[in-house]
Amino acid sequence: MKKLAVAFLGAAVAISLAACSVETGQSTPATDSSTSAEGGKVIYVLGPTPDHGWTAQAGTFASKRVDEINAEGRYKAEYKASSSGDEENDIVTQIIANNDAAGVVFFALDDSAKSGAEALIEAGIPFMFFDRIIEGPDASAVLNYSGDNWAVGAGIAYWLQKNGMKPGDTLVEFIGDNGTVSGRRDEGFKNFLTGGDASKGGEYSDKLTGETYKTSEAWTSDQVDKLMGQYKVVCDWSADKAQDYLDQQLADIIKDAKGNGGNLYVYSMDDEMTFGFLNLIESNSIDDSAKADLEKLNVYVSAIGGMQELYDVMLGSSKQSPTAEKYFDGLMSVYFNPAMMTSAIDYMVQYLDGSGWTYETGAGEYEPVFIVDKSNAADVEGFTGH
Repeated sequence: MKKLAVAFLGAAVAISLAACSVETGQSTPATDSSTSAEGGKVIYVLGPTPDHGWTAQAGTFASKRVDEINAEGRYKAEYKASSSGDEENDIVTQIIANNDAAGVVFFALDDSAKSGAEALIEAGIPFMFFDRIIEGPDASAVLNYSGDNWAVGAGIAYWLQKNGMKPGDTLVEFIGDNGTVSGRRDEGFKNFLTGGDASKGGEYSDKLTGETYKTSEAWTSDQVDKLMGQYKVVCDWSADKAQDYLDQQLADIIKDAKGNGGNLYVYSMDDEMTFGFLNLIESNSIDDSAKADLEKLNVYVSAIGGMQELYDVMLGSSKQSPTAEKYFDGLMSVYFNPAMMTSAIDYMVQYLDGSGWTYETGAGEYEPVFIVDKSNAADVEGFTGH
């Protein structure tokens, strides 16, 4: 099998734009020549400061695409990096003052960026949300684009259930943050197990296998809530915070898992947080007795992202591979590549071009996802996370 490039999910730029949302209100693309480079108008792209991790890699892809657009000469583009939603709001204020924006691609770093989006609406500047879809302003976006977060949660629920997870088992959940990304992933996880809304995770369709999966046992909402309410923590996408939580709770987690048939399941919303578990095992924080107990359990660990470092763990080529092989009975990551931000920028270009744009205001476009584990990790090219 030919290795899949990191731009796999960037195929959105080549797909037909025939898909429309049922949202009311048709977007009116800007077709005036003033949106061109010669007219002085600018495509502004707001995103994270490139350093490490998923968001930083999204910023790296975005910055590269902005450079390519400027080299092409049809449009001017600027990448505006920041580290918080509040900083993005300040950038929006400056963009409005510049009075030269053709459109804004808005990767909101946290929900405080809502006021920035509202300011763009008031100023009449077209904008597109990427990844974090902030409710309220999303109804006025020319497009809301992200990976399919409902499918991500459903994929993890499918994989954990396939590996034996049943009502009453022990589950640890590493939550990214309190925004829509994590919320939709949780909704997809719950919908899959209960057999809920198929469009929001009630079914899991894997992009690579082409198969659609349903729950093998329909859980009640109470059963799912009990499973997800045992051990959960908001980690802010941090490996260190996941490690700290486990350091405090691992004794109780192991005790519960031993009493629930010896099975332990980990629902992690990011590769980074999954590394927190590996890092804890390799630290001096837990004693040999706890490690021995952990080794005896059946431990199935999930992740989301596409870090090559985690693929290397799966494939046995990482320094941490022996740890995973010894303590984990299964390890996977749902492919959710930051290269998608390139596609978000290209959608804005398509909107400004005007030709063939059929999305209605407030519409959503969601990239399909797929499961990566030891069986196919060698065929998928990840991004450098560390």
